[in-house]
Amino acid sequence: MKLRKWFTLLLMFVLCIPAMGLSVQAQSTPEISIYLDGQQVKSDVAPYIFPKVNVTMVPLRVISESLGAEVYWDQNKQTATILKDDTVLSMTVNQAYALVNDGSVPLDASAQNKQGRVMVPLRFVSEQLGLKVSWEQSTRTITLRTDTIDIDSPANEEIDIPITDQEPDPLPVPVPTTPVDTGGSMRGVWISTVFNLDWPSTGSYGNQTKQQQEYVQLLDELQGMGMNTVFVQVRPSADALYPSSLVPWSKVLTGTQGKNPGYDPLAFMIEETHRRGMEFHAWFNPFRANTDAKTDQLAANHVVKQHPDWIVNSSSKLYINPGIPQARQQIIKEIMEVVSRYDIDGVHLDDYFYPSNGTFNDDATYKTYNSKKIANKADWRRDNINQFVQQLNASIKSAKPGVQFGISPFGVWRNIAVDPTGSDTKAGVTAYDNMYADVRTWIKQGWLDYVTPQIYWSMSFAPAQYDKLVTWWSHEVRGTNVKLYIGHSPYKLGTAEAGWQNAQEIINQLDYNALHPEVQGSIFFSAKDLRKNPLGLIQALSSYYSR
Repeated sequence: MKLRKWFTLLLMFVLCIPAMGLSVQAQSTPEISIYLDGQQVKSDVAPYIFPKVNVTMVPLRVISESLGAEVYWDQNKQTATILKDDTVLSMTVNQAYALVNDGSVPLDASAQNKQGRVMVPLRFVSEQLGLKVSWEQSTRTITLRTDTIDIDSPANEEIDIPITDQEPDPLPVPVPTTPVDTGGSMRGVWISTVFNLDWPSTGSYGNQTKQQQEYVQLLDELQGMGMNTVFVQVRPSADALYPSSLVPWSKVLTGTQGKNPGYDPLAFMIEETHRRGMEFHAWFNPFRANTDAKTDQLAANHVVKQHPDWIVNSSSKLYINPGIPQARQQIIKEIMEVVSRYDIDGVHLDDYFYPSNGTFNDDATYKTYNSKKIANKADWRRDNINQFVQQLNASIKSAKPGVQFGISPFGVWRNIAVDPTGSDTKAGVTAYDNMYADVRTWIKQGWLDYVTPQIYWSMSFAPAQYDKLVTWWSHEVRGTNVKLYIGHSPYKLGTAEAGWQNAQEIINQLDYNALHPEVQGSIFFSAKDLRKNPLGLIQALSSYYSR
């Protein structure tokens, strides 16, 4: 009997370890209960509240077993990857930000490794997976709800709308395909194809008719919101959404990389886009080779198979090494294949240069390809990207001077604490220091037609305040021929991050842009998030753009 009492006391002590730092009074309060759509979520380790920031932490197993997500844990890198539907979420223990699809999102509380159990912030993960989260203080109960509408379902299929106590956001109404009056401003949308995020759907694999219907519907809806430009990801993972003699067909078209979908998706998309008087910019991920480290399903002519010596594995993702001149030239050649063959309005690069986190093993490359004798590797890396940007711009202008060339870097160039000419921010990642993207040089040298910083924070997010960053970037392009478009983040609407509880945040951002003549438009990430109509954003945008 004494042994049993001793074991019970020991068990209680172990369960309380994650909550060290809470007061004795807090530890004695009832355990937190979690319910998903009315069903209690069981947890073998009690959830606890992170002090000061009031973030509820739960075991990673709760996410996989109760929320229906796929979860992968990398013990060496202490990184959890969560996949559900069209969302890929990655969190590293004690890292102050998460990676959501292709973007970096600051965290109020990072993932923790407590006594061998991985604990993650429940609200953040749940909201990123599309769940609605509410907290009842009196009963210490968290309620999760899947009140969603599958907007991506084809129009001729039944849409399953759960019965809820709230009216679902209305679906956007398609409008006739007439040219948009741009008013001289860019109103763009990123259309992600990686992981089939925005287009095409996985349900359309190998189905030309369905993929084309989906794209037509997508354009109709975006144009109905007032958009006049699309940025379509045509090179998601060193592969192609068009017939190429240099790279394999993308797996997002058929489910199998290298498999011919039976038509030319890029030619179709350009024709449909131009028919509406909209612009089409071909979006390339320049140095991403693959979204994971697996190679068994890559096509024989994929760069990983053809040039394994060009590939670096960083955080279980494969990158083409920017330090190898031949690799840079090959990427330029592949981009120019599209420029020369298709009637695109622009070439668009995102921020996939050097990865912003993890180890990038290029010591041998630095020694081999440092003909300029650059003293430190960081400056050498920036020079590699500078050469790439300069040479790609020259190639585009030589072949088709009318094709625009633009890049969408991370929203913070440098923090003022590191560089007095940087922005008044405290970002954990910066374009210059982490991705080795020397955007200031690109602007000053005129190697771009436009720059679109991803300013994915609100007016009230103190570490990286939207208005401060727009003012900083406006100053950077002033007096140059480089246009400034702002990258916005509607995907954050409805999340717990400061400032995203009302769609008016986006409208306030657009109003602030209008105060700066250097800002000549906006691009929204991404199409699926606009189509979900978070907090009535579609109506707000339509009203704003019809002023």
